[in-house]
Amino acid sequence: MNYETTMSGALNDEMLEDNADRNRRRMIIAALIAAILIVAGGAYYFFGQGKESAATSAEAEKAAQAQTVSVVVPGSDTVAQTINATGTLAARREIPVGVVGEGGRVLQVYADAGDWVSQGAILVSVDRSVQAQQAAALEAQIGVARADLQLAQNELDRAMQLVERGFISKADVDRKTATRDATRARVNVANAQLAETRARNARLDVRAPVSGYVLERNVETGQTVSAGSGILFRIAKDGQLELQAKLSEDDLAQVDVGIAATVTPVGTDRVFSGNIWQISPMIDAQSRQGMARVALPFDKALRPGGFAAVEIKSGVMTAPVLPESAVQTGPNGSFVYVVGKDNKVKQRPVKVGPVTANGLIIEEGLAGTERVVVYAGGFLNPDETINPKLLKKQ
Repeated sequence: MNYETTMSGALNDEMLEDNADRNRRRMIIAALIAAILIVAGGAYYFFGQGKESAATSAEAEKAAQAQTVSVVVPGSDTVAQTINATGTLAARREIPVGVVGEGGRVLQVYADAGDWVSQGAILVSVDRSVQAQQAAALEAQIGVARADLQLAQNELDRAMQLVERGFISKADVDRKTATRDATRARVNVANAQLAETRARNARLDVRAPVSGYVLERNVETGQTVSAGSGILFRIAKDGQLELQAKLSEDDLAQVDVGIAATVTPVGTDRVFSGNIWQISPMIDAQSRQGMARVALPFDKALRPGGFAAVEIKSGVMTAPVLPESAVQTGPNGSFVYVVGKDNKVKQRPVKVGPVTANGLIIEEGLAGTERVVVYAGGFLNPDETINPKLLKKQ
């Protein structure tokens, strides 16, 4: 009895221990499963949804590190279109003056460069002592011819009285009439020769063909001049001057006769107002340029042959205007950086017009509503993210 009881108790204890071991194994397996689930969930979080969070964080960090760049919205301004060029000052009508007679020794020069002369004024007097004696001889010949004419006329008058009485034949009267007519013709020839000589003598003096401003003098007292002596004077007719500006084909298409222009000679800050009076009908085949002539009033500060800058007012236009710092230059021409909604910069090619006091006129490429980088454009790259700082347009 005691033995059975003892054996029964031992069996019960062994069964209890087996149950406890099984429970412990179940708990360990459950714990392992829970750990695996936790690890899997964490992995999903970090490698799945965590990617989006990481990307968002990276973008935020990148935006926080982006450089701050000044931008401006240019809008549209009404600006005066101007064409800037350079050219040469010249006389609008330059008249060369030379010897028109037979010439001779110069007795006196009455005009110098920088003088005003009137039309017909004597510029140079030439020795005419020989020509004066020739004229005197012709005058004497006229006197002789007139005396012969008077004698022939008297004889004809007497013959006409005698022919009525029958003392002289009609043939004698005809001969005396012919003699009288021939003598009269010789008088006329002598008068014509004297007039020609006097005209030639008058042409010995060099006279101003027009009124104007003497630009150049190339003759001195005592010099012997002739028709082959070349140009003795150059005269600007009525003192009218001009600027001969060379313009490109595009610029020539924008100008017309009568358009106002301002001219500034090199070496001075004086500005002279004028207007275009003539546009060249031809384009130079080598330079691809044409001539626009700007009429200018006379002023001693405008020296023909000198250079001058000209600004031609070619009209008005409505276009964006940007500071010069906003426009960059690349292999393909001018461009600007435009900031998009995502604050990334993009290159935008533009066509730059004339320079104004407010900046560069953008003729093509911008509507005026874009955000354009003003400064530091040379340090940016396309698609780079920036922190735009909007500037108020001046």
